[in-house]
Amino acid sequence: MTTPARHVAFDALHNFRDLGGYRSRDGRTVRWGRLFRADSLSKLASESDRAVFEELKIRTVIDLRHGFEIEARGRIPEQAGVVYCHLSIEHRPYDQPGLGPEVEVGPFLAGKYLEIAEDGVVEIRQALEVIADPNAGPVVFHCASGKDRTGQLAATVLALLDVGEAEIVADFALTGLATGRLRAYWIAAHGGGKEPRWPGYGTAPGEVMELFLAGLAARYGSVRGYAEQRLGVDAALLARLRATLLEE
Repeated sequence: MTTPARHVAFDALHNFRDLGGYRSRDGRTVRWGRLFRADSLSKLASESDRAVFEELKIRTVIDLRHGFEIEARGRIPEQAGVVYCHLSIEHRPYDQPGLGPEVEVGPFLAGKYLEIAEDGVVEIRQALEVIADPNAGPVVFHCASGKDRTGQLAATVLALLDVGEAEIVADFALTGLATGRLRAYWIAAHGGGKEPRWPGYGTAPGEVMELFLAGLAARYGSVRGYAEQRLGVDAALLARLRATLLEE
């Protein structure tokens, strides 16, 4: 049996991936074609890209961006049978491209992820409820670049499925394959005359995720401890999440 492709190719989207195939510590595997992560679906405009999207049979889109980002860039075009959920998990916006070159990528982004983990508890819990709903999938969640807010939620879900840390870190770092296209998109969107001031923009070193996971472990013992203590994830929600996303 052929393993499905993790990266889904689009013309305008740069970072669309299937979260299937990762192995849980109990031997089960995350289902292919059930949960996807992506960069902004507002770029889903061409007929060819919309055809690829329709082939995935997505039922639910979770948009993690701020309202002002949606006003500026738009949202996914309306698709028949697709439910749109806006859940902005980041409550303290910041200008990432405008950061100074002295800012260290790993510690800075991990700190932002920990900040979001505390600020966005209501929206993160709602996102988990949607993802765990067997009638909602296939589900795709996205932010702007599909790296930071999207990466944080992906890590939380995979950890609650008991996927090992090494695989969670590796999944996060796969965004590095899209860094060039993400930076090119930003440059084009800003007139093509300048580059992001921050050299770390669009990059996804594994250190970011390692520090984030270590930070949650220091505060709560583990990602599951965080989910139980801060998100209010109980045994019933965890069981639904695992039943929906894991297969033998």
